[in-house]
Amino acid sequence: MVFSSLLFLFAFLTLCYIGYAFCPGIKSKNILLLAFSLIFYAWGGPALVILLCLMTFICYLGALLIEKHSEKRKLFLVLTLVVSLGILAFFKYTGFFLTNLKFLFGFPETIPSITLPIGISFYTFQLISYVIDVYRKEVRAQKKYWLLLLYASLFHQCIAGPIVRYADVNLELENRSVNKDEVSRGITRFACGLAKKAVLANGCAAIIKQILPDNNGDLIKTSASALILSAILYMLQIYLDFSAYSDMAIGMGLMIGFHYRENFNYPYIASSVTDFWRRWHISLSTFFRDYVYIPLGGNRVSVPRHIFNLFVVWSLTGLWHGASWNFVLWGLYYFVFLVMEKYVFRVSNRQIHGVARILRTVYTLVIVCFGWIIFYYTDITMLGTALKGIFTLNGNAFSDESVRIVLINNILLIAVSILACTPIIPAIGRYFERKRVASQNKPALALYDFSTAIVPVCLVAISALALVGDSYNPFLYFRF
Repeated sequence: MVFSSLLFLFAFLTLCYIGYAFCPGIKSKNILLLAFSLIFYAWGGPALVILLCLMTFICYLGALLIEKHSEKRKLFLVLTLVVSLGILAFFKYTGFFLTNLKFLFGFPETIPSITLPIGISFYTFQLISYVIDVYRKEVRAQKKYWLLLLYASLFHQCIAGPIVRYADVNLELENRSVNKDEVSRGITRFACGLAKKAVLANGCAAIIKQILPDNNGDLIKTSASALILSAILYMLQIYLDFSAYSDMAIGMGLMIGFHYRENFNYPYIASSVTDFWRRWHISLSTFFRDYVYIPLGGNRVSVPRHIFNLFVVWSLTGLWHGASWNFVLWGLYYFVFLVMEKYVFRVSNRQIHGVARILRTVYTLVIVCFGWIIFYYTDITMLGTALKGIFTLNGNAFSDESVRIVLINNILLIAVSILACTPIIPAIGRYFERKRVASQNKPALALYDFSTAIVPVCLVAISALALVGDSYNPFLYFRF
């Protein structure tokens, strides 16, 4: 089950939140949320729930032992991390490791097919952050297993993030309240995320499918303009798709009193690669910062050691995204640019304006766009073909008539998608909100209140129409 499905919208979420409203106390509300969360996760296969419960129990027990036996706390931390990461590695990297082993040495003859459990990377990192925070004495160990399971399995964010720290929600697990303003903001946020996914992200994906072949033979002949357009569309799609999931998760949380941190801050207006990674997938970036980069010494070390620390972080970041060499290459690609910005270009973090800001944003967008090309092609041969084709090194043409027609036919969708990647629309909303607060004109106030109430309804209706007949349209980050 996915957020962007009619079943989820009009059956699962509706029943869950109606039931939640009628539950008499926080314990019964949490039990209801846990039941619905496990049903949501089990939709992809009942066995997946057993693994989730097992991983949660391992971290639950590990945290209790860390807190109870202070003299052996490091031992219990290491054991918990080894087991948790070992399970993740087994499901995610066994096939990758054996495939490379067979390529180098000719064995094993048969490589087992291991299905990657949906969301395992996200909930494993959440549980690991909980255990480490207990070890650091930043939070107390949760004594109730079922509450820790609720934290790990909560359907808002279990499958594709954001990676929610236990410290951010531990108080709200047992003591939270709901107010009308937050419910309204949550509904609007959810509706905006749904529209971003169902209309814009899925629309960009449909155009890519129309112009980009899925085999290397046809890719060689693809024009450079088609490859460039598809790269730009994928850059739009992956942001709109992933940020839409975060919007919907944050919105659903607000509706019932959970406050999840922001996961995106308009990364495509960044003025450097460093700035981009402060804005993109913030929950993952801060996870690696707090649990890998800083423990390694961060930037308070010698230059060679700092470069090594960055190398470790970005190698792991690439591998986290998938068991494929293109993801490793993608991580190291950003490692190179971050090191260059720090020690070669010496890019400053100070605010810049005017032409300098525009030029640096264009530079960042070009780097990021090429990065998404590396990210998109899990087949290294096709990746090489695509990169060569952009510069017409495959003997391919620079442009063709079909690309021009596709662009003209979809120009409105592309323009709106670009606009949705910027803070312009929220800025307009804040402007009218300020006008509303300052205004004493009752008809104007009534019109504003009506518009803010009707916009989410219209967005959900438009999204529902876009989803009719589209039985399964998973979010891109489900596979990680």
